[in-house]
Formats: sequence, structure tokens, C-alpha cells
Amino acid sequence: MTRKTHVSQIQALDRTQPGLPLKPGRCATMTHDYKRNGTTTLFAALNVLDGTVIGRCMQRHRHEEFIRFLNDVERAVPPGKLIEAVVDNYATHKHPKVRQWLARHPRWTFHFTPTSGSWLNAVETFFSALTRKRIPRGTFLSIVDLQAAIQRYLEEHNAEPKPFVWTASVASILAKLDKLPAPSQ
Repeated sequence: MTRKTHVSQIQALDRTQPGLPLKPGRCATMTHDYKRNGTTTLFAALNVLDGTVIGRCMQRHRHEEFIRFLNDVERAVPPGKLIEAVVDNYATHKHPKVRQWLARHPRWTFHFTPTSGSWLNAVETFFSALTRKRIPRGTFLSIVDLQAAIQRYLEEHNAEPKPFVWTASVASILAKLDKLPAPSQ
């Protein structure tokens, strides 16, 4: 079982003025300026075999929160299944306490994407869809509103998940990889 994990920080934004009403021949409008109402960090793991996503919003992006998320995934994946986790080179993923956690959970293996290679992580497609379908024109008066919208999207996505399928050819992916700097350890 392969789990692609990733973290995304998402802002709860509210427009300073409401958009103008729709009229025949006129598109919807919205102001370019906004008010920030805080951020949430979404930790997500994509099962590439069936398309389901385990996601959890947290206030911060430290090793403590990452370990809590790893525990969520550990509980959700049936015992005996190996977990191949694709993660970026963010320091949180390499923290000594995360390494200790991995040592206590031998069914887990981390694979680090190279710097500037986050596109290699299939969970990025989930974040892209979340951004396009749920967040773009959203108005969030609080972090709680934003987190509720994300949770609804996770539930809707998991109601009809689709397995991840690469559309790029192996040759094109390898060509891009050859251009990336060597990963740091």
C-alpha cells in the first residue's frame, strides 16, 4: 500500500466587500483585497491504489502534529500492510522524534522527493482539486469555517474515490527527474 503524504498551509480569507450581483451578460465579481482570518495546516495521505485520502487539519506544522497525523494513518491502515510514504524534504519530516517514531513502526518507509520535485507526490493532485473545487471563491470568516469546508470536501472525495493513475509517460518523468538537484539526506 502506498500512501503519499503531504502538508499544505491554507489561509481562511474573507473579502473586504461582497461581490456585485450577477446580471445577464456580466460575470461574477469579487474584490482583489481580503482580510486574513488565520491559517490551518492540512496533513493528507493519499492511497494511490483506491484514491481515498486521510486528512487532518491542525493549527501548526511541527513534528508533534506530524507524528499525530502519522498515528492517524497508522490506525487507519489495516495491520500487516506496508506503508510507503512519499514526503518532501521539509525539516519536520526528518526531525529526530519522527525518525524515532519510524524506528518503532517498521512497516513504514519514507521516500523523500527531491527539492522542487513536489509534483512527484500524487497527493498534490488532491490538493489541486481541493483548491479548485472548494476553496477558490470561498469566504471563510474563521479557521473553523475553513476546516469544516475541507472536512466536507474530504468526505465527498472519499464517498467516490478514484485510484491514482499517472498520465505522464515514464520517459517524460525521468527526463524531469534528471534536471532536479540531488536530494538532501
